[in-house]
This record gives sequence, structure tokens and C-alpha cells, in this order.
Amino acid sequence: MTMVTNRLIDQMKVGDSVSVERVLQLHDMRAWTAAFGADTDREGAIAILTATLTALVGSALPGPGSTIRSVTIRRSQGALANLINTPVTISLTVREVKASTNVVTLSGEVATLAGKPVISAVLEVAAPSTAMQREVAEHRLDGLLVQCRTEKPMVTGIVHPCSVESLQGAVEAGHAGLIIPVMFGPEKELHRLADVAGLHLDGYRLVDTSGPEDSASKAAMEAGRGALQALMKGSLHTDVLLHAVLQTDANLRTGRMVSHCVLVSAPTYARRFVISDVALNIAPNTDQKRDICQNAIGFAQAMGIATPKVAILAAVETVNTRMAATLDGAILAKMADRGQIVGGLVDGPLDLDAAIDAEAARIKQIRSPVAGLADVLIAPNIEAGNMIYKNLTFMADAQTAGLVVGARVPIILTSRADTPDMRRFSAAAAVLYAAAIAKDPRLLTPEVAR
Repeated sequence: MTMVTNRLIDQMKVGDSVSVERVLQLHDMRAWTAAFGADTDREGAIAILTATLTALVGSALPGPGSTIRSVTIRRSQGALANLINTPVTISLTVREVKASTNVVTLSGEVATLAGKPVISAVLEVAAPSTAMQREVAEHRLDGLLVQCRTEKPMVTGIVHPCSVESLQGAVEAGHAGLIIPVMFGPEKELHRLADVAGLHLDGYRLVDTSGPEDSASKAAMEAGRGALQALMKGSLHTDVLLHAVLQTDANLRTGRMVSHCVLVSAPTYARRFVISDVALNIAPNTDQKRDICQNAIGFAQAMGIATPKVAILAAVETVNTRMAATLDGAILAKMADRGQIVGGLVDGPLDLDAAIDAEAARIKQIRSPVAGLADVLIAPNIEAGNMIYKNLTFMADAQTAGLVVGARVPIILTSRADTPDMRRFSAAAAVLYAAAIAKDPRLLTPEVAR
């Protein structure tokens, strides 16, 4: 959560400023076009950035309670033809303060990181009349990249990156300053792929292996010795990697089963949330769901959700003995009451609408601290979880960051269909998860009732 505090007229002076960095994504453009239409991508991009500039008034300067009285916008002649995927800085600066009329004049600008102007604006704003603070849920996953700037790059074993996509994803994460890649794979093949993709492997440590199993084994052993802080899946099968991770000699097991967690930011939903398990455990039983739930709570806490609200999903919100998912929901909620799951608020069974929509929960008369406010969604099985996840990703243009958690190091589980952004967000999530565990090992191995 982020605390937003406004400024009254006597708290502002000429020269005060705020700024944020944003990267306009293709799904932003698609959502805008679907809602409002746009003649060209450039026109739509300019409209979105202008809206973001004015939104900064209500969120930062002066903040909540502000009223925009007039806006004059001017596009720079040097505005880029294609603004999608181009980082920009959006800033506001106090130009004039009129205390007698409670009005402040702001200069606004959208510019590339190189300083090339895209939009300039003059905004006349009625300042807030009363002081206020608002707690706002984190939404966009771009914030993960910003958070990582305070963390050192994480030494990460790239396990058998023997495809152009997996090798490129590792190198891009390295260039972004998120990880320090260590490549585990047949050295000749890695160099051949690098030549095909136009990548440079100079400066990266390469560990020569004989095949996927050897890559996984060597990487897991180094992680268990503390030489690696995380692992990233390359082009090998997931079960080959996890088999190596779960070997006793690797020293990476925690006593709980491993599970997959995805942090999601959907354009039409104003808060981040976690889905689990969407890619690993096929039909978990109640005890396995307890581990999935505990893993997801630790992951959510590492992503900045202090006390995650966990919804155990089913098709209905009432217990039905013929529907196993509803029994699991009720049992897991009671296990949390008894301290067998800790760190979050757990309730179930809850159907999806009641879990995420407060109005649906009100209409159904569900009294629960989780209903309508869920931060974590625990799917009944892999089919349900995977379909929710892929629906959001491919039909709703959601941003996602996924990890395998429950081992002593995070495992970045990449897919051939992952976009570069998804790979970066997942790497950033791994950095923050590893840093959170280093600061508080109880996130990984909490004390629970037995």
C-alpha cells in the first residue's frame, strides 16, 4: 500500500515539483482504443500521457481534494512517432501560488528520459481546502522495477538457456540491472545461439554442461551452497529443473511443497493480486493447498502486502459436501483460525466474484474480512488457476510476474510465450522476494501450529 498526502495552499511554493517515470505499454493502447477510440497509435498515446499528467495533480501535487480549473496542452514538434515502450518522465512544477484565491498554477511536462519533450502543459488548479491522507493499493507492476533500484543485482543461475528466447530473456534481465546471469548449459551451443540472436556473452560466467539434467543439477547444487540467489528456467522441462531442486543433496528444500505464484495487475482492476497455483501442482489435496496458501502469503508479503487477504476459491460461497473445493475452503479457513496457516487472513469457500468484488459480496450477504478485498486467490486446481491467469494475460492485457516459491531460493519460471516485460517483471519479483527473505527468514519458514 502507498500513502498519498495532499498539500494545502500554504504548503506550496514556486519551484516545488513531483515526477514519475512511466512506460506506455501496448495493452494500455488497446484498452484506451477499446474505450474511447483513436485514429492512430500516436494520437492514442498522446491522449493517455495527457491524462496521466492531469492525474498526477490528484495523486501528488497538490494531491487529493484538488480541482483542475483549466488545462492548456501543447504537443512538441519533436514528439516521437511511436511512444509505445518508450520510457518517459511525467512532471509537474509549481509556477505560481495565489493564496488569496486558493489557486496554484502548474507547469507540466512529459519528456523522454533523454530529455526530449513530448507534451508541455499549463494547469490552473484549486488547491485542497482540507488536509487528507489516502492509502492506495499498488497497481502497475512497473513499480517492481523501481523498487529494485535499491537492491543489488541478484546472482541468478540460468538453467539450460538453449533457445534464443530463454538466452535473450536472461541477457535482457542482466542489462536491466536486475540479475547477474550465470549460464548453465553446453558452452558451444550457448555461443552458437548468442551469435544467431546477436547477443554478447562476454563478462558472463558460463558453466559447461552435458545436457538439461546436468544443467539443472549443477545449478541447484550451486544455489544450495549459496553461490546463487535465484534460479531461472531456460529451455528445459520444468519437471527436470524441479527434480534437481528437490534432491536432498541440493539443500534447497524447506519442508513444504513448492508452488507457483503469479502477481497480476489487470487494467480494469485497481489493485494487484496473487493467483496460485496456475502452473505446477495439478490437483492438490487439502494439506497441499495449505502449503500453497502459506507460500502465497509469503510471496504476497514480499511484494509489499503486509497482511494478505486470502480467498480459497470454489464455484459457490457455501459449503457443499459434493463439491470438494468448498470443503477445502472451509477447512483451510479453520486451519488459519488455529494457527496452521499464518501471516494472512484466510476465508473460504468464496466464488470469484465474491472474492474480488465488494458489491457482489454485499448482495450475497457474505460477512468476511476477505470477501470483496482478496489479495490472494487460491485456485481449486491447475485448470481453474491456469485459465484465470491466461484469460487475464491474453484477453485482458494484464501485467504478470511469476515465481516458483517454497524452496530456499526463488525460481523464475519463464515461458516461450512470455513477453520481454513479463520476463523483467518476474526477475524483479524474484529480486524483491529474495531480499525480503534475507531480511526476514520467517517469510520462508514461518512458525505454524502442528
